[in-house]
Amino acid sequence: MANSQSHINLRGVNLQFTVYASKQFSVRERILNPFMFRGTEKRSFFAVNDVSLRIEHGERVALVGPNGAGKSSLLKIIAGVYPASSGEVEIQGKITPLIEMGAGFHPELTGRENLFLNGAILGFSRAEMRRRLPKILDFSEIPADFLDTSIKYYSSGMQTRLAFSLAMELEPQIVIFDEIFSAGDAHFVEKAGARMEKLISGAHIMILVTHDLGLARRFATRGIWLDRGRVVRDGPAEEVLQAYAAAMHAREKS
Repeated sequence: MANSQSHINLRGVNLQFTVYASKQFSVRERILNPFMFRGTEKRSFFAVNDVSLRIEHGERVALVGPNGAGKSSLLKIIAGVYPASSGEVEIQGKITPLIEMGAGFHPELTGRENLFLNGAILGFSRAEMRRRLPKILDFSEIPADFLDTSIKYYSSGMQTRLAFSLAMELEPQIVIFDEIFSAGDAHFVEKAGARMEKLISGAHIMILVTHDLGLARRFATRGIWLDRGRVVRDGPAEEVLQAYAAAMHAREKS
């Protein structure tokens, strides 16, 4: 495969977490007594369990599964947020992870300050951000008088709209979406869909985690169904989404 083509290759990837069954320890207790976990009861579980898959240049993937299936954990391994506990992770291409929209905003900074700060993190110069700012604000529909107000006074929907509008200025090779519209209103979700299509059309690879199967059908050509950290089914999007929807319906009735 040519080096110019993006791909994601996972071989036997695991992500293991340890949960302590004893009382919750404060940060102060942990610092003062670093040995306090000795002798406490603990258990381990796999958030991602022996996952092997390859995503090729040009693919549009919907990652579905119930809460706790390991979808977000798998995305964070791909994005480099979590290191895999074991297995091999091979990524060709620059990743733009749109995960937990607005999580990078500082609550004490204003909307304007957060845009410039996050824009710098994403690689935009101040001059570039000044040029893009009117377009970002127009799309986000944030009232002008809120721009110089601390983000902590924004609703979750306003924060999501602002973060999404900034993210749409990127030109990613591999773009990852994780429930980006969970706090968005219906009007903005509909409006954002067209902007997403433009972003996705220019990306080499798209991975979308969502509980909205309509959104998955709109953007994905391939579906991957996860449950308890394992791949249950992998194939054409419509086949996987139909099978998943049927299984969830049966689970709700039982």
